[in-house]
Amino acid sequence: MKGYLNLFDFTQKVNYKTEVLSGLTVALALIPEAVAFALIAGLSPLTGLYAAFVMGFITSIFGGRPGMISGATGAVAVVIVALAKTHGVEYIFAAVVLAGAIQVLAGLFKLGKFIRLVPHPVMFGFVNGLAIVIFMSQIIQFQQVDAAGNTSWLSGTPLYTMLGLVSITMLIIWGLPKLTKAIPASLAAILTISAIVIGLGIDTRTVGDIASIQGGFPPFHIPMVPFNLETLQIILPYAAIVAGVGLIESLLTLNLIDEITETRGSGNREAIAQGAANMLSGLFSGMGGCAMIGQSLINISSGARARLSGIVASVLLLIFIMFGSSLIEQIPMAALTGVMIMVAIGTFEWASFKMIGRMPRHDIFVGMLVAAVTVLLHNLALAVLVGVIISALVFAWENAKRIRAKKFVDDKGVKHYQIYGPLFFGSVVAFNEKFEVLSDPQEVVIDFSESRVTDMSGIEALNKITERYHKAGKKIHLKHLSPDCRALLQNANEVIDVNIIEDPTYHVVV
Repeated sequence: MKGYLNLFDFTQKVNYKTEVLSGLTVALALIPEAVAFALIAGLSPLTGLYAAFVMGFITSIFGGRPGMISGATGAVAVVIVALAKTHGVEYIFAAVVLAGAIQVLAGLFKLGKFIRLVPHPVMFGFVNGLAIVIFMSQIIQFQQVDAAGNTSWLSGTPLYTMLGLVSITMLIIWGLPKLTKAIPASLAAILTISAIVIGLGIDTRTVGDIASIQGGFPPFHIPMVPFNLETLQIILPYAAIVAGVGLIESLLTLNLIDEITETRGSGNREAIAQGAANMLSGLFSGMGGCAMIGQSLINISSGARARLSGIVASVLLLIFIMFGSSLIEQIPMAALTGVMIMVAIGTFEWASFKMIGRMPRHDIFVGMLVAAVTVLLHNLALAVLVGVIISALVFAWENAKRIRAKKFVDDKGVKHYQIYGPLFFGSVVAFNEKFEVLSDPQEVVIDFSESRVTDMSGIEALNKITERYHKAGKKIHLKHLSPDCRALLQNANEVIDVNIIEDPTYHVVV
């Protein structure tokens, strides 16, 4: 079906050259981020690199979104840093395994569909906030730390060198696709800058200056923690947050890539794959992770559309760790910084500026708030959650204002209230204010042909209004209740004193 991708796309036509070169580009870009996130969490750099390999390999094969890249992420690192400080790395591994199990269950119970509840303004805010975070995370490359641990900005020759190399990188990424698409622009930029720096002996920061990436194959390792209730109580809160953050970030990334490629992935399948990858990551000495938007965008912008690019990226990453660390450590950070800045520029939804003044103000506010929370707290899951809650409250408020009543008395002296708009928790107060119980005639009809009762608050409102008319000695009729509303009232019959007696014309509440 058009618009849907074949999740088992190994049989589809694949541009192997593009996939392999995109995978190489992603692998090179993964290294400094995986190392940086591991250091943020207070862990060994190899812990982040092993997580990037396991997460990327498993999700590329079994995930719900070909072309999407997973690995060690800052969102997970921020969550587990406290656990690393208080209980050590073994508890991190155990928490990651448990988080993976939670994610697998979420996928099996098909909870991925709830990502549909994320409104478009929240997506705009999420993407824009993330673009700003990606850009700001590169600023550290223009700083230096002295022997005393004090941080200061680069100046003089080191600053001009860094700015020059970053600018050349960005220029290549911008200009090369206008000349040829035979090689991914990001990869060409990294190789060109590396050749310039190594060939001319330019003194600038390299990957090796951050940390050594030399290591072996990820060792299988069952977390050395007591298997008891106390351990579960320690790791469960962290595992639940890691699982939630990972799923939200992964499913939002999946949606973003869906929009770019005009295809549709499977959120539930991605949740299962992410969970399995996290479980294996914890068992193979990794810190866990989720989808990486920056690397996914590098991959997609390089032309990759199949699973092969992600597989190549993860396998090459492992090869670099085991055999090519001495070469990879010579790559200048300026090249990788330029690549990520261009990713940030490409990620930002510049069209969102055109929406100001044209879209509802509350939607603009939600988008800006989500972006602000993302930037200030670096917590993507919290930012999205805040945006969804505020959007839901705004929606409830707007719908609460829609309820109104048309009143008239027929030739038999019966007063009719024709209700418009939904009756739910937000509109109950306005609904109750529509009625004039004491001054109404002896018989009243409330017509719901243009309204619906949607929740328990609405049922209770009906109960209260019937009680008011009953105490006043007047008869009240509920007319044209929809079948689902009648079912809702009947189900609540034992809880709330509302009895429906049907006749051919309308429903009478006694």
